[in-house]
Amino acid sequence: METAHIAALQAKHATLDRKIQDEEHRPMPDAATLSMLKKQKLRVKEEMILSC
Repeated sequence: METAHIAALQAKHATLDRKIQDEEHRPMPDAATLSMLKKQKLRVKEEMILSC
């Protein structure tokens, strides 16, 4: 169960990373969207660390 949870968190982290990269490469990146995505990614990373 715990392994599946960590794998799901890793997948979510990777998805957020791709969304951040996509937003950063737009002609006019939205700073609010970037901030929100980065905060979500940090929360997921913290959860992964606490789950180990």
